[in-house]
Amino acid sequence: MSNLVAIVGRPNVGKSTLFNRLLERKEAIIDNQSGVTRDRHYGLVEWGGQKFTVIDTGGYVTGSEDKFETQIRKQVEIAIKECSLILFMVDCHTGLTGLDKEFAKIIRASAKPILLVANKADTHELTMNASEFYSLGLPGEIFPISSNSGSGTGDLLDEVIKLLPKEEENNELSELPHIAVLGRPNVGKSSFLNALLGEERSIVTDEAGTTRDSINSRYQLFGKDFVITDTAGVRKKSKVSDNIEFYSVMRAIRALQDSDVCIIMVDAERGVEAQDVNLLSLASRYNKGAMIMVNKWDKVEKDQNSTKKFTDAIYEKISPMDYVPIVFTSVTEKQRIFKAIEKALDIYDELKKKIPTSKINEVMLKEIEAYPPPATKGKYIKIKYITQLTSKTPAFAFFCNLPQYVKAPYLRFLENKLRKTFGFEGVPIRIFMRKK
Repeated sequence: MSNLVAIVGRPNVGKSTLFNRLLERKEAIIDNQSGVTRDRHYGLVEWGGQKFTVIDTGGYVTGSEDKFETQIRKQVEIAIKECSLILFMVDCHTGLTGLDKEFAKIIRASAKPILLVANKADTHELTMNASEFYSLGLPGEIFPISSNSGSGTGDLLDEVIKLLPKEEENNELSELPHIAVLGRPNVGKSSFLNALLGEERSIVTDEAGTTRDSINSRYQLFGKDFVITDTAGVRKKSKVSDNIEFYSVMRAIRALQDSDVCIIMVDAERGVEAQDVNLLSLASRYNKGAMIMVNKWDKVEKDQNSTKKFTDAIYEKISPMDYVPIVFTSVTEKQRIFKAIEKALDIYDELKKKIPTSKINEVMLKEIEAYPPPATKGKYIKIKYITQLTSKTPAFAFFCNLPQYVKAPYLRFLENKLRKTFGFEGVPIRIFMRKK
């Protein structure tokens, strides 16, 4: 199971600043006014070779009847319930407050591992002030940090990965391909699962949002053996107002992380929408295989060019992820639903594909010789050797004399040549330029 780390605390202690620091980009809005964070933000963090997802939450205020603060309070409680580890953030500059004390009681009751993070320890004096938070009675040491400068965050992350649960190695199901079915509400995800399994595994209604949890099912038929996960519909964050739906979205993202291949299901009558592209981008960021399953194709008026026009429109919207295959289906008519599964399993095989080093060099060095990297500042780049790295997903190292001068357009050229020769349909490829 993937790991979720929740950053929690009262308003204006610097939770979003720490979130941005851990992600190394400005993802969450930061303001001195409390209560800015209302939508949940998720981001992938990698430290010490281990990956986990961090959640930025709103400021927790006890006893308030304000409708926004009440909503935030409920969603913070959901985040605490779902996460693997809690980062409880306090403020060295303001010091211990009554809100901190009240919130500490709630966190203690969760029985989850807790790290007490004393933010805004920007000076030696403020760092010494962190000791007053021991009176909260939380186990373990306090981690004084400065989210603004990054001071102390390395020690904090070292402790985070020590406390996160490790994946179970001997689980029989862990060796099987894991396929997650994702998409907006009411596109037919549960109907697809039921049609595939031949039983009512998931509740199906015309009402969007019926599925509120991720449901795993093992499929063993026609020589196929894999785990498929039905997930809740994922909407834009601005639409996620209901607490149960927030819980569902969190579970859906968790299912994506735990999967090998993601089937992004799209409604043929609506086409690819922004949230579908976001899911594809998320799958790429997590190095997951992906495909698009266009459902309800039987409801669309078609001519002989409909499929090509629809396909071209999709690729235009999801560019540059043109390596993602598209399958047109009708779940209610059971048209091409098994083709969709076969394609997902093909993508899983592509995900695990290993190319012999001799073959890579034989093909790619000829391509590079015919179209070498552009010279930069009068310096010529010479790529001398290529190898596929030992990793869970396809990654290649290109050894050259000046790796720092190889630009993104040429990396895209190399990726296209790798795909043209070796396939990797539906699979993100990572390319690393290394000094020879």
